[in-house]
Amino acid sequence: MDLLQLRYFQVVARYEHMSRAAEELRVAQPSLSRTISRLETELGSPLFDRHGRRIRLNQYGAMFLRHVDRALSELADGSRAVREARDTGLGRVGVASETLLTITPLLGSFRAAHPRADVRLFQSDADGMSRRLRSGEVDFCVASQPLAGTSLESVELAREEVLLAVPLGHRLDGRESVTIPEIADEPFVTTRVGNWQRALLDRLFAAERLTPLLSCEGDEPGASQDMISAGLGIGFIPATSRQVGTHAPVAWVRMDAPDCRRVLTLVWNRGAYFSEAALRLKEFITSRPFMTHHLPDPRSEDDRGTL
Repeated sequence: MDLLQLRYFQVVARYEHMSRAAEELRVAQPSLSRTISRLETELGSPLFDRHGRRIRLNQYGAMFLRHVDRALSELADGSRAVREARDTGLGRVGVASETLLTITPLLGSFRAAHPRADVRLFQSDADGMSRRLRSGEVDFCVASQPLAGTSLESVELAREEVLLAVPLGHRLDGRESVTIPEIADEPFVTTRVGNWQRALLDRLFAAERLTPLLSCEGDEPGASQDMISAGLGIGFIPATSRQVGTHAPVAWVRMDAPDCRRVLTLVWNRGAYFSEAALRLKEFITSRPFMTHHLPDPRSEDDRGTL
């Protein structure tokens, strides 16, 4: 058993798909399959259940993966520690977020305050963030929904109301508030499954035993405002978006629905190795207000056309 086999197994287990794993690892699929077969032979047990061309991690594979993740994470931490002891910089810190617009201003301020830090930023949905944390690819995630993992710790950064944004001139333009049944037949601009906007939309509609009508599903939550302004549908937008001036005017309506809010948390792996850059970023983020909590009335004329 060697390090290469373990790395290959980790990627195959992540995708449960040989072709995708081979593409990420940049190796030929037959070579990857032979490597996994040799590993299974050495362990004396299959790690995947095979159904034609499909593979699924079995109970032995899941058991082995937990140990492989820990072992490779420890090796990665050791390599980072050596590099940072050798270099004069603060080391590297990786951050993942569902939307880059949420974290970019704060990371820009951090880079200005700590120019020697090597900051890496990734965009991921909830499952992607959990995988990046487990693999050690990132140190922190800024999440708008709970992440899966028993070894994760988190701290709340902010919570804000989520409003309904509608195109100017829409039938709901001018309403103080609406309920979910009142918008059940409206087309929604939202994100794909795995992002917080979609999770909130599905949860609120499910509470009323309804299914939302979707007109657009995207990967970048920040792009929803422009599509709503263009008349492609309505959608849920964080209240702080009104404070950012854009060329995409919309009208704002409050939702008469329980718990229609976004809660931002900083998430990390318990017991993970942190570089000096990561330690300073954690202190930087948690020691100051992440966003403005006290917002003006969404029906104010001064705010009506801003995001």
